[in-house]
Amino acid sequence: MNDRKKHVIMMAHQLFIEKGFQATSIQDILDYSGISKGTFYNYFSSKNELLIALLKELYFEMEQAQNKLLVGQDASDLEIFIKQVEVQTELNRKNKLISLLEEVNFSNDKEIIHFIRIGQLKILKWLHSRFLDIFGKEKEPYILDCAIMFTGILHINFKYYSAAHEKNINISKVVRYSVSRIVSIMEDVAKSKEQLFEPQLLGHWLPKNHQQKKVFQRDIDKTITALKSGIKDTDLEDKYLEFLDFIQDELLHAKKPRRHLVENVFNEMKKDLSPTNKKEIFALEVLISTYFQRS
Repeated sequence: MNDRKKHVIMMAHQLFIEKGFQATSIQDILDYSGISKGTFYNYFSSKNELLIALLKELYFEMEQAQNKLLVGQDASDLEIFIKQVEVQTELNRKNKLISLLEEVNFSNDKEIIHFIRIGQLKILKWLHSRFLDIFGKEKEPYILDCAIMFTGILHINFKYYSAAHEKNINISKVVRYSVSRIVSIMEDVAKSKEQLFEPQLLGHWLPKNHQQKKVFQRDIDKTITALKSGIKDTDLEDKYLEFLDFIQDELLHAKKPRRHLVENVFNEMKKDLSPTNKKEIFALEVLISTYFQRS
């Protein structure tokens, strides 16, 4: 995503925090971010599309921060999980994510509601995966139950702890208390062999195409990062960094990616790039072709 578009998203985020999503107009965003109406509509077709772009950025930031904590660590270490949840909770608090989601949940926009639901399911899937790391395969029949309960326990505990302590919020205390409760619950349900949700339900709730989309995003990010590295400190750097940003933005963030523009930009870039980038160029070409075949 180019820096100017990111700037607009961040400015809009500040307005949503201060005024609320519904009360913020597109004109407010234009004035606050210092852009023209034409520039805004080059980036977004509507305020709702901007909101989805913002939520993608916030989810991505959270995912990156959580993954960083796990690098080189034992995935079964409960302390690492606690730190990951603390990071998630702190980012949610800083970005006012919960209050923003609560407000837009009452929107009539089906795309926003669908996006939020998928986001919640992805968090649930992450919890399910981490609980599997921590509690082991033998507890798998009860892991979906406990992942669902943990989201509720943490959310409600944090909500009322924040109300009781206002500015003096000890996130670590809330997270550790909530994690301790779910550890006890896990042991209890495994001992009693009680189960509410079938484990395979998560696969039905989060269809396979969303998993494929995540893999595609990872592959695009990896390939474009490699290409950017390959053209660094060359005469082509400025021109082709902009081209690569455009391709990445169209494929990952545009509501309706413009195939002819993506392919024209790619073909223009392909003519000039060094043979040393041949592997990455071919990989990007395959990814672009595959994307539009599936669309």
